[in-house]
Amino acid sequence: MCGRFTLYDQIKAIHKRFGIDVSKIDEAMPSFNIAPSQSLITIINDGERNRLGQLRWGLIPFWAKDTKIGYKMINARAETVAEKNSFKHAFTRRRCLIPANGFYEWKTVNGKKQPYYIQLNGEELFGFAGLWEKWTNGEETIFSCTIITTEANEMMSDIHHRMPVILTKEEEASWLDPNIQDPNILKQLLVPFESKEMHAYPVSTDVNSSKNNHGGLLHEL
Repeated sequence: MCGRFTLYDQIKAIHKRFGIDVSKIDEAMPSFNIAPSQSLITIINDGERNRLGQLRWGLIPFWAKDTKIGYKMINARAETVAEKNSFKHAFTRRRCLIPANGFYEWKTVNGKKQPYYIQLNGEELFGFAGLWEKWTNGEETIFSCTIITTEANEMMSDIHHRMPVILTKEEEASWLDPNIQDPNILKQLLVPFESKEMHAYPVSTDVNSSKNNHGGLLHEL
């Protein structure tokens, strides 16, 4: 699964990496411990161009009667995303990228959970494959999202059996293209990222609390 991640690069770095117009986006505070229900910087295609926006982490299906369902929808499994009623409509029509510098996962060691920080080699910015939805009850409108997960690659499997889907630069354009709606084509993108392009190391259990949000969380034990 993916329940915590980081985004500490400045907006101009996101512009450079993803080629997105950031002129109308305020500079966001760096975050070293992004948690569910928080607002995320995301990239969507509005039918004409890719643009930055903000979405709440925890997808609320358009048909939901209670927004609390979002707390259970922070991740969508790649294996079932095209069939699950909660995700299948967004899968074909409302896909997004979620920029990140890295993410956390917990490994059980001697009965205790040890957090690890995982990132791409070179600490390169990357994008998670995500879905987004618009929920409204007539008076309130919420735009929300989820991160898609897949089976772990060789490197990640020593830590956890799942990992978030990280798209290559070449795959990002197809993922955001609203003209691609064939589930079979889209599911081909939802595969584990190359192990050789990633690394992981143990970090402090301070990351267990989302109240802790500082660069020291990334220090290797």
